Amino acid sequence: MVITRETDYALRILRALTDGELHTVRQIAQDELLPRAFTYKILKKLAQAGLIEVVRGTAGGCRLSVELADTSLYDLMMATGERSNLTSCMDPQFQCQWRDCHGECAVHHNLMKIQEKLDQELRMHNLKEILAGH
Repeated sequence: MVITRETDYALRILRALTDGELHTVRQIAQDELLPRAFTYKILKKLAQAGLIEVVRGTAGGCRLSVELADTSLYDLMMATGERSNLTSCMDPQFQCQWRDCHGECAVHHNLMKIQEKLDQELRMHNLKEILAGH
């Protein structure tokens, strides 16, 4: 599992919003050295997840709507649509031909244990800690 560029950019966007002020897409993209179109796309996902608020109009912009100390890296990854799965068979919709023919799979079972520990670790790290380094 690797954090994608999208989640990396989302972290940078949230870093730009830590002051609680309204920021335009243009301002965020410029300050964080991000492509503007990609910034806009990620902001939409963050707004849909309730992590930011979008204020429309000439004096509008974006601002945080959550406490970063209460928001985990796992939460952010889910907001950007990133899966933290070790392998595709961790996805509940994955159709495993081997399990269909043979039943229980030791590989899947053992990887699932690792997956649960990984998810737990991602939930243990809040965004304030990650962005501020504390």
